[in-house]
Order: sequence, then structure tokens, then C-alpha cells
Amino acid sequence: MGKGLVLVVLAWLASTPCAGAGEPGPEGWIRESRLAAQGLGGALMRELSAALAVSPLEAISVCSARAPAIAAEQSARLGAKVGRTALRVRNPANAPAPWQREALEDFARQLEAGADAAGLEYALEVVVDGATERRWMKPIMTAPLCLTCHGDALDPELAAVIAERYPADRATGFTPGELRGAFYVVWHETVRE
Repeated sequence: MGKGLVLVVLAWLASTPCAGAGEPGPEGWIRESRLAAQGLGGALMRELSAALAVSPLEAISVCSARAPAIAAEQSARLGAKVGRTALRVRNPANAPAPWQREALEDFARQLEAGADAAGLEYALEVVVDGATERRWMKPIMTAPLCLTCHGDALDPELAAVIAERYPADRATGFTPGELRGAFYVVWHETVRE
């Protein structure tokens, strides 16, 4: 672990309801993280569904422009960093941090062993340079809607646009129900003196 980083709590949690938002203790921030991921995922799916009704090329625009904007809106509203990452990314800006990679790899191992994705969740509280950082992740599973742009048989015109916009793309070849990536939320608490 990096300099100034002290492990405080590490927990794999079941997706059970937690105490209300704003309450002290870990339950409040975990509940808020879940809601943030639901907000990001729901808004993204609505916009992607509407875009796919127009064309797959329109969906690429939603992912490249709207997904980061929706995540930024969620982040600003919550005062936390909200986003998506994956082991196989299309946009290099979404590459996982080392701790995110470890969580994604663990999700993959648990899913391979038969775990139910709905029950997987990651929460980690650390102290970095005297400030508390709370990290949360939840798997994103590949839905049929995702296969248009992330499956193994892409429309040639779509594949050409993806190759042009994302020459290092690694986010194709997925099948329904496969681990696609994860939502993450990172909360920063100010340093107390």
C-alpha cells in the first residue's frame, strides 16, 4: 500500500438495506453509495435505450459524452467521486485504480465460483494523509442492451467508429451475464487537526 495509507476497515458486504442517509457510521455512506450507483446506472440506461432506438452510433455518443457528464453531475450533487470502471475498458480514462482492479478481480473470482452478482459489494475505509477515504464498488453485469456495442458480433460500421474513436478498445466480446465492470463511489473526508 502507498505511503500514508493505513487500512482501517475492509468488508465484503451483502446488498442488505442500511440505515438512512446522513446517519453516523458506515451504513450511511454505503447507503448513499448504493443510491448514487443506482442513479448513475438508471440515468445511463435511460439515455442509452433512447439512443439505441435511434442508432448504435448514437449510443456511442451517449457513452462518450453523456456518461461522464452524468457521473460528474452525481459527483457534484453528492460531494463524492462517482463513476464506472472495468478490467477491459473502451475509454482509457475509465481504467481502474489499483484498488479498483483488485476489487474487480475479486468480483470476477467470486462470480466464477457461483456467487450471485446482486449480493456482491465492496466497501473499504482507509486513512490517506490524515483524511478518511471511503471506497465503494458494485459489479455491473452485461445486459442484452450492452451487446450492441460490447458483444462479439458488432455491426461493421459501428466497429469502424469504435476503432476510430477508441483505438485501444478492449471492451468487446462480452456475453450476457458476464462481469462488464463496476460502479464506484469514493468519499473524501477533510483532514482534522
